[in-house]
Amino acid sequence: MHHRHMHHHHRTTLIGVGLLFLLILMAVLMALPSRAGAAPLRNRGLTIAATPNRITAGQGVLIYGRLYGPHRADRRITLLHRLAGAPRFTPISVTRTDAAGFYEFVRADGVVNTNRSWFVVGPYRTHSRTLHEHVASVVTFATAASSASVSTAQTVTFYGTVTPLHPHQRVLLQEQNAASGNGWRTVAAGLTGAYSHYAIAHRFRSPGSYTLRALFPNDPRNLPGQSASLTVTVQQQQNPSFTIAGSAATIADGQSATISGTLYPSGSTTTTAPNVPVTLYARPLHGGGAQALASTTTNATGAYSFTVMPIHNTVYHVVAGSKPAARTANLFIGVQDVVSASLSSPTVTVGASVQVTGTVTPGHPGHWLYLQQQNAAGQWFDIAVGRLSRASTFAFSLREGQPGALALRVQIGGGPWNVGAVSASLPLTVSGLAPVSSLPAAS
Repeated sequence: MHHRHMHHHHRTTLIGVGLLFLLILMAVLMALPSRAGAAPLRNRGLTIAATPNRITAGQGVLIYGRLYGPHRADRRITLLHRLAGAPRFTPISVTRTDAAGFYEFVRADGVVNTNRSWFVVGPYRTHSRTLHEHVASVVTFATAASSASVSTAQTVTFYGTVTPLHPHQRVLLQEQNAASGNGWRTVAAGLTGAYSHYAIAHRFRSPGSYTLRALFPNDPRNLPGQSASLTVTVQQQQNPSFTIAGSAATIADGQSATISGTLYPSGSTTTTAPNVPVTLYARPLHGGGAQALASTTTNATGAYSFTVMPIHNTVYHVVAGSKPAARTANLFIGVQDVVSASLSSPTVTVGASVQVTGTVTPGHPGHWLYLQQQNAAGQWFDIAVGRLSRASTFAFSLREGQPGALALRVQIGGGPWNVGAVSASLPLTVSGLAPVSSLPAAS
């Protein structure tokens, strides 16, 4: 008898829970626009906004707004979404308004990975307009080749992943081809595999500094995604009878480098040529002819050495006054920009504005640069694009959509004048929620 009573009580509880869920679902459905499956075009007493809006896959998003009317405190607000390609909206989260009718939803890191649409519904058939969140894919980009060892005779492989999963789709290898950093041309392409990995092989025809990135074109699920760029320094194949090398393939602005090598008699790589006059020539990579910089004489072992301090990317070669005259291969030395950046505050609340400001030396007025954020996997991705002022300064303003410990940095791409660089990492702690009344007005 007791067993039958317990069974009846359990069944009654299940019926009660099911009835409660049905009532909630009916309330949500009743609040939806009357046309089945429709996305509301305008708000009806309920506003909505999101920050940030255009995000990179996995970034946190703060969704907020306000309920209007005489009875707006402590009212239930339901958030609905529709993923790109999905047939209908579905409820995903519930919150309640504060005393002034404001509400907030935090979509945490790793949740929003594809394009989607949102709207909210409230009491008395109120609803917001439909908000479209645009999401770029995350593209990683790397190479195992060392910049010091890449030559014009070498094929270099670049590899990475596209997130979220995009199997069997094109990824483009692009080279920066504008002095201001805002022009890119595709030099090779590849396909992602079943697990969204890609590998692209490329060979460089001439020595120099190359700024490269991987680009995943857009599709219905995501906006185009571009990787953080990287710089590859390529050297010409050596003349084995008259060698040339630099103490570093790339130096920072204001540093010096040593150029050295050994002269051998023509056709030899063993017996050296001492006491022969040699002259160093330099040609700016951004254009112009080669000019003689300095002269010296090979020592007793046929070796020579010069110290240089270029302010821009430069191609060097050395000519010997031997009979017959000899010439080294071209040697490229890149001069890397220096990016200094700082935060207006090391801590900020979710949704509140924080500024990243700084300078780039040497000056590059009008050059494009990128504010980047690091995700939980350690990958850097672009979150904003800006340009340097006439004084070579920059300023970014951003709002973070979720709490946590973040890292930011600023990257400037390279070009004919200088090699690109990144700032030091800037730690930012995001905690608590900014009052909705302090955020940009929702509509």
